Amino acid sequence: MVYTGDMKKIFSAKQKAQVALEAVKGIKALSQVASDYAVHPIQVGVWKKQLVGNAHLAFEQKTAMDDRQELIDRLYKIIGQRDTELEWLKKKLHVESS
Repeated sequence: MVYTGDMKKIFSAKQKAQVALEAVKGIKALSQVASDYAVHPIQVGVWKKQLVGNAHLAFEQKTAMDDRQELIDRLYKIIGQRDTELEWLKKKLHVESS
C-alpha cells in the first residue's frame, strides 16, 4: 500500500487480489475484511466482484501464451528456412560466376 500526496491509499494488484480472495472465501464478513486491510467495505465488494467476474482469465491466459509461443516458433522456423535458402543461393551464384 502506497500513500499519495493527498493521503489516498494505492493498493497493488497483488494486494487487491489478496483482499478480494479473502472476501470470496467468506470466512469473515466483508466489513471485517475491510477493517483488517484498512479498506472501505464497498471497495472490498468491488474487488470481490472483479475477481469473481474475471477468474476465468487466469486459465485463458495460458492458452493465449501457448498460441503466442506457437506463432513465435513457426516464425523462427520460417526464418531458418529463408536463411538456408539464402545461403544456398549465395553459394550457387558464387559457383556459377567463378
